[in-house]
Amino acid sequence: MAPKTRAQLAEALRKRDVPDEAAETVLDRFSELGLINDEAFAEAWVDSRHHGRGLAKRALAAELRHRGVDSETVNEAVDRLDPDQELETARRLVERKLSSTRGLDPQVRTRRLAGMLARKGYAPGLAFRVIREALETEGVEIEDDFS
Repeated sequence: MAPKTRAQLAEALRKRDVPDEAAETVLDRFSELGLINDEAFAEAWVDSRHHGRGLAKRALAAELRHRGVDSETVNEAVDRLDPDQELETARRLVERKLSSTRGLDPQVRTRRLAGMLARKGYAPGLAFRVIREALETEGVEIEDDFS
């Protein structure tokens, strides 16, 4: 069984018709024993999903909120990601995808690469800067208008 947040475990108990009072008692005890730790879960999630899937802060925060992690814990976990690390991850993602777009029109390449980065939660400004750098390294001129 994969690690779960307190909210996910509470939902699982509700689905099994465990009375709310009993569920809260169990969850509180699990928290006391360190079996439930949303902060540790969030940190591990951010590390794993950023390094494994290349997700940016925005996507990571959305996933954690979806799993019931409170906003303060989410912010602390994603703020641990260094902006330079996020930039380097975006560059690696673009480099990996770049070869599959060779031979296409520069605007098409730009749209495909930008779409890939957007799905991973990267801001448009950072995405287009990284794409521009990668394409210019190949000697491809791209327009400033990314429409």
